[in-house]
Amino acid sequence: MRRQDWVLLFIVFASLAFGVLFPGLCAPFQGLPTYALMALFFLSYLPIRMGDIIREIRSAPAVILIFTVMKLIVLPPLVFLMFQAFCPAYAPAALLLSGISTGVVAPFMANLVGANAVLVLAIVVTTSFFVPFTLPVLIHVFLSRTVELSLPEMFRILLLIVFLPVILVELLRKAAPKLLDMIAAKSYPASLTLFAVINLGIFSRYSDFFFQEPRTIFGALVVATALAAVYFLLGVSLFRSRAVEDRLAGAVVFGNMNNVLVIVFSSHFFGPIEPTVAAMYIVPFFGLILPLRLYARRMRGG
Repeated sequence: MRRQDWVLLFIVFASLAFGVLFPGLCAPFQGLPTYALMALFFLSYLPIRMGDIIREIRSAPAVILIFTVMKLIVLPPLVFLMFQAFCPAYAPAALLLSGISTGVVAPFMANLVGANAVLVLAIVVTTSFFVPFTLPVLIHVFLSRTVELSLPEMFRILLLIVFLPVILVELLRKAAPKLLDMIAAKSYPASLTLFAVINLGIFSRYSDFFFQEPRTIFGALVVATALAAVYFLLGVSLFRSRAVEDRLAGAVVFGNMNNVLVIVFSSHFFGPIEPTVAAMYIVPFFGLILPLRLYARRMRGG
């Protein structure tokens, strides 16, 4: 573990605790997580070139297709059925987290652990495009309920979070490359600040529930950790014959999903357990850095 990793984990968990303990002070942050995600994706995209993404898609379309199908279609039912058998109360939450698109923070995590960030970014784009179609079907088939989603609204949100930052980076790359270099030099502390803003906004909103239902919170944390373990093992084993960077990318793709979108989505259509599990996934979301680093070091013989 590098010093940067420990600083990241400290900021993440300290802001989580502060949001729970002091919700009144953190109330101004509750409307900011979406914008903070946009800014994080902007920073994560800085070291990546659009040409690299196009070349990745052209050179490995089968890999991207397999990752996308596994992430959105194959993995969610498998995880749901597993939880339905052993922990049915949390099965819907497991389905939602497994079936949502790869998170916009995933390229940042990929860069942090030495994964194939271009491959990760390509899958962020493909899963973000298809999830408005696949997730409602999964919910209808496995949860026996129909969720009325506004496709234009969901596409608008995804356009803002994913594609607008990419367009902005590409425009600035041509118009003001020196400005981008200055931003890139400060991207890590800026990213830490944005992670703190997201946690303060999310966990201050659920502060009362944390104190009223501590047993549910503990159960949600256990479920979230178990899900992270499944995602990690599947990600690194899916392409055992490929380079270690691609295996790490697999773990990042599956393990770093858009859980903030699940929080917002499930709070409208489900009970308290589903958004709570999505919120508690923040812990293993960043905790995956530890096994990813250890796995990368072992595979590279370092």
